[in-house]
Amino acid sequence: MPARVSSVNVVHAVIPDVLGDLDTTAIDKRPVPGRVHVRRLGVAGDSQVDTRHHGGPDQAVYAYAREDLDWWAGELGRELTGGCFGENLTTVGLDVTGAAIGERWQVGDDGLLLEVTMARIPCATFQGWMGEPRWVKRFFAHGAPGAYLRVIGEGTAAAGDAMSVASRPQHGVTVGEVFDLQHADDERLRSLLDEPSLADDLDAAVQRTLKARARAANPSR
Repeated sequence: MPARVSSVNVVHAVIPDVLGDLDTTAIDKRPVPGRVHVRRLGVAGDSQVDTRHHGGPDQAVYAYAREDLDWWAGELGRELTGGCFGENLTTVGLDVTGAAIGERWQVGDDGLLLEVTMARIPCATFQGWMGEPRWVKRFFAHGAPGAYLRVIGEGTAAAGDAMSVASRPQHGVTVGEVFDLQHADDERLRSLLDEPSLADDLDAAVQRTLKARARAANPSR
């Protein structure tokens, strides 16, 4: 199946954050009709409450695969509509977990170009929104985190837009690998550090991981 946008989703309502650190959250995102502008800092009509951990140029857009939502729907025994994981773009036919950090996606024909920056890390707010026991651990164990995206070329997006991989960096380190850094290969992580547009948060996480492994290997140093 050719890759495409299943839905474009923006915040429906700011709701109480029942388990997170803030009073409210904008995780309740739902599909919107028509073409929607996507700019450097995100999708028009969307917002974030927890701006310390969400939003900004490196997390302007969050994408999740419809195929992974369908897997979770079967696992949880409930319908999961586009946007219910807090994603702005629900995709079909695109390997989001297998996307390389720095990979670029062309969306539609209005100039929208997105770059994969990092994996989504589940949090207490997400667990409170889902209302599922041990949700953070279960989400992490499944290993399909979705991808945060940087807006390289502004444009518009709508359900049904074609999506394609415009470029892919040679290091090949994927969203799935950086989601579980503890099991990622040292050499592959070092190659990722050479990525010129590596997001600061991911750079810091990779550096911490490599330094911790070095200390464990040489405890006397």
